Amino acid sequence: MGRLIARRLVVSVALVFVVSLAAFLLQSAAPGDLARSILGQNFSVPAYEQLRHQLGLDQPVLTQYWHWLRDALHGDLGSSPISGLSVADEISHRLPVTLSLIGCATTVTTLVGVALGVVSAVHGGRLGRVVDVLSLIGYALPSFWFALTMVTLFAVTVQLLPATGYVALGASPAGWARSLVLPVATLALPGIAVFAKQTRDAMLEALSRDYVTALRANGVPEASVVLRHALRNAGIPVVTLVGLTFIGLLSGTVFVESVFAMPGLGGLAVQATSLHDIRMIQGVVVVFTVIVVVVNLVVDLAYGWLNPKARIR
Repeated sequence: MGRLIARRLVVSVALVFVVSLAAFLLQSAAPGDLARSILGQNFSVPAYEQLRHQLGLDQPVLTQYWHWLRDALHGDLGSSPISGLSVADEISHRLPVTLSLIGCATTVTTLVGVALGVVSAVHGGRLGRVVDVLSLIGYALPSFWFALTMVTLFAVTVQLLPATGYVALGASPAGWARSLVLPVATLALPGIAVFAKQTRDAMLEALSRDYVTALRANGVPEASVVLRHALRNAGIPVVTLVGLTFIGLLSGTVFVESVFAMPGLGGLAVQATSLHDIRMIQGVVVVFTVIVVVVNLVVDLAYGWLNPKARIR
C-alpha cells in the first residue's frame, strides 16, 4: 500500500504541473487581452503598451509561465490585476461553498443510489423495473429545467426554501442546510440514477456467486449476506463511481452556482475567464487539480482495501 501511495503521489505532482501549463497556454491563446479588460473600450496605444509591459504580457508565454510557477512554488499565487484581491484569499473564501455543494451532492447521490440499487437487486421484479425507469428519467431530464422547476415550486410557490444565495455553516447550520437543498438536489438527480443502476447490476452479479449460496446454506442471516458480504464485493465499481461523480460535479458546480447565485469557485472561474484574469484562473485550476488528485488517491486506497489484489499492482 505504501508503494501504491508513493507512485500515485509522483504521478500527481506531474499531473498538477502539466495541467497548470496547459491551462496557461490555452488562456494565453484565447481571444482577448487582460490589458484591454483593465483599460476598457477607450484607451490610447501608448497606455495600452505600457500596461502590457507592467503586467509582463509582452514577454514570451513560457517566460510568463515560469514567473508564475516560481512564485507558486513559494506559496504565492499573486493578486488579480483587475480587482487587486489576493488569489489565495479569494479562493479560500469561495472554496468552502464549492466543497459543501459537491460533498453534500456526492453523499446524497451515493446513499440514495446505493440504497435503491440494493433494494432493487434483493427484491427484484417490479421494483427492478421501477429503478430502470427512474434511471432513464434521471438521464433524460435537463439539469437547467429541473433546477428552474425546483426554484419555482419550492422557493416561489411554496416559499419553503431560498431561491438563491449561500449561508455559511458557522453562521447558521440550519440556514446552511436550507441554502444547499435545491442546488444539491439539482446536482444529485442524474447521479442517483447512475448509482442505482450500477449498484443493482453489481449486486445481482455478487448475489449469484457460489460463496453467497454457501453462506445461505450455512445459515448466515440474509442481512449479513447482503450487507456484509455481497455489498462489499459489489462495492468496488461503486467506489470508483463515487470518485468519478465527485470529480464530475466540479464542472457541474459552474452551472449550479450561476443558477442559484452561490459564491463558489465555479462562478469565480467563469468570471476570471471572461476577464482574462490569468492569475485567478491559474489559482482555480491548481485547486481543482489538487482536489482531483486527492479524490483519486482516496479512491485508490478504498479500492485497495476492498480488493487486496490491487495493492500489488
